[in-house]
Amino acid sequence: MSSKRAVLITGCSSGIGYCVAHGLQKAGFHVIASARSAADVKRLRDEGLDTVTIDLDRPERIEEGLQQALSLAGGRLYGLFNNGAYGQPGAVEDLSRAALEAQLRTNVLGWHDLTRQVIPLMRRQGEGRIIQNSSVLGVVAMPYRGAYNCSKFAIEGLSQTLRLELHGSGVHVSLIRPGPIRSRFRDNAYRKYREFIDPGHSVHRANYEAMEKRLQKEGDAAPFTLPPEAVLKRVLHALNSRRPRPVYPVTVPTYLFGFLRRVLGARQLDHLLRGASGSGAR
Repeated sequence: MSSKRAVLITGCSSGIGYCVAHGLQKAGFHVIASARSAADVKRLRDEGLDTVTIDLDRPERIEEGLQQALSLAGGRLYGLFNNGAYGQPGAVEDLSRAALEAQLRTNVLGWHDLTRQVIPLMRRQGEGRIIQNSSVLGVVAMPYRGAYNCSKFAIEGLSQTLRLELHGSGVHVSLIRPGPIRSRFRDNAYRKYREFIDPGHSVHRANYEAMEKRLQKEGDAAPFTLPPEAVLKRVLHALNSRRPRPVYPVTVPTYLFGFLRRVLGARQLDHLLRGASGSGAR
């Protein structure tokens, strides 16, 4: 059994999760990286990480994956980094119940299931760190991202409540709020867009054309995009600090929109957010 502090991470196949898994291992943590597909789990294991399979859409696979992680960690778990998620593009009026349920099942309910199962263990230990990878879109909403906005606003509410309820337990809850980060996020979003949205029969079809170009664009699609190492830096602080911060903003847009939300009226902020979205082009 390793004497290193064990951290379980979801969504490690690419992007933020992949970067944080390798970064924490280099920093001396016992990383248990999870992914949904067997191929990704094998690849991560071949790269030297301890791995488990966790499918956030399936409660039984969450429980199985956690038990395997605890076996690898000798029954103790210091940290949980909830990261596995995707973005469902589309105007709210074009989102079917199935599309919204799928978004919330992965981005909220899966995280909630896993977190609830981890909390009793951390309470018994008298210590633990629960780190939730939220988004600037958990603070402000932007057009054509309604399902994702909804999921991140939900994570913000659950996490802030949980932080209050865990006060004095030794278990700390931190939210990380990235803006644009280099990852496969747009690739995955475009696949979900094709699965659930019918642009040809929508009043938003002209804006969808602009959005499709953004989702398929090579390279950075938004200003101030940062590499995933920017998130790793905050995760390390949340794990290592004696008093981790409740919230860690990442990227200029997160700081900017957080400030503007505090100082602008609702109509002014709406006007700014409509402009920032470029009718789906940004």
